[in-house]
Amino acid sequence: MRKPTVEWQVAGACNYDCSYCIVSRRFRRGRPQRQQLDLAVAFLASLPGRWEVKCSGGEAFAHPLFMDQVVPALMRRTPHRISVLTNLSADRRTLMRFAALTRGRLAVLSASLHVEFVDPAAFVDKLCWLADQLEPDASVVVNQVVLPGLEDQALACRDLVQTQGLRWFPQLYKVKRSKDQRAPGQDPMRVADYPDAAALKRVLGGLGGLGGPRRANLAPSYFGRRCFAGVDYLVLDKDGDAWACRTAKRHGQGHLGNVFDGSVVRWTAPLPCPYHLCPCTVPANRGMIAGVGH
Repeated sequence: MRKPTVEWQVAGACNYDCSYCIVSRRFRRGRPQRQQLDLAVAFLASLPGRWEVKCSGGEAFAHPLFMDQVVPALMRRTPHRISVLTNLSADRRTLMRFAALTRGRLAVLSASLHVEFVDPAAFVDKLCWLADQLEPDASVVVNQVVLPGLEDQALACRDLVQTQGLRWFPQLYKVKRSKDQRAPGQDPMRVADYPDAAALKRVLGGLGGLGGPRRANLAPSYFGRRCFAGVDYLVLDKDGDAWACRTAKRHGQGHLGNVFDGSVVRWTAPLPCPYHLCPCTVPANRGMIAGVGH
């Protein structure tokens, strides 16, 4: 069953500067202003039925209007469920307020663990505290990039997270190909090389098998599969541009218009996926891809 979803980049800016971030610094800046946020919410309110609005960044909580304008407006003006992808750096008072504001409508809270900036034990303790503030049916998950050569560190984090009854979701590290390494039409990203296959297997082996995108982000290929991206799944960036999916945006394809000028038009039917790398598990896990995530 498809679960219509919009990934909304509320802010480009982030208060962290991870060495492995695949977004270059020149793109990790900027955020919509008050009137632009209002136009984005108006677009979201116009979507038919009930969608999931997944707020991300950068860091969504780093936008000074996220808590004072974005979240209240989504709750007041739309029927949609709200999710958030955050590095959990917001203070506890802000997080408690978020839990209160989204009560009854929070779908997923994805907390990204970045050990370059936080102590894993303190991070997990804070997330356990926040999980206790949320309604029971809200999903809580810890995301972490597994870096080549640091598999043992990821393994320790996995065990720490799972010991506290939380879900740990590993992501294989993606790197960019330089232009001279990329064939025409080839995806600018690829999964990094993991020289120690046994170490990576130890990290992933404690997940009860890797039966699909709900257990790990392995950046698979769904080439040729019928996909509802652009129809029931959209990516909305900080500049107001709407795209069919993240991969389409990387290729400069699948542009649907801009919410700030009211030009967005969704596609009317699914199309075969033309790409060989899908680094985002959201479409697969929301039933957008034929035969995947059901």
